[in-house]
Amino acid sequence: MIRVLLADDQANIRGAFRIILDAQPDITVVAEAGDGHSAVEQARHLRPDVVLADIRMPGLDGLEVTRLLAGPGVADPLRVVVVTTFDLDEYVHTALRNGASGFLLKRSSPTLLAEAVRAAVAGDALISPQVTVRLLRQLSAPRAAEPAEALTAREAEITTLVGGGATNNEIAAELFISAGTVKNHLANIQRKLAVRNRVGIAAWAWDKGR
Repeated sequence: MIRVLLADDQANIRGAFRIILDAQPDITVVAEAGDGHSAVEQARHLRPDVVLADIRMPGLDGLEVTRLLAGPGVADPLRVVVVTTFDLDEYVHTALRNGASGFLLKRSSPTLLAEAVRAAVAGDALISPQVTVRLLRQLSAPRAAEPAEALTAREAEITTLVGGGATNNEIAAELFISAGTVKNHLANIQRKLAVRNRVGIAAWAWDKGR
């Protein structure tokens, strides 16, 4: 069972998300927080599988919550999916820089919300389709370094497909390999590129013009 903590200052939003997620056979909401400080405190204590964090909350906002729970300096990071009403580039960029495992708009479908939780647990990152391509094209990272260990030809192919927004199943179909094999390649690519998830792979691919 995937354990989720909901962090949003609006009780009605938390209630709606709880109904959606608790209806899933493999997901349960274990706690709710109405502000950023409570979200961080409860997350560190309960260690949920996924934290769903709104951006605009009192105390600490969702971007700071993400940094504290999943940021580059966190020794044992949690998976945080940012959920917001506001489709702003600066929010998307900062959330992912701070280690978010996904970025969803609140108007996303209930199905997408559940999929984002499952993707985070699987080590993937789901981003609302409305922002995916724009995000990857505009991601203003420093020039990506060459990997210490070179990518194989197959890994380079997969990196390019991830940069184009392809899912694991789409990559498997394109390359005539199994989805499990794709996952194994993605794990190797993440290790070689020193990134945490497929968003990091995609950002590297765009930066390299792949």
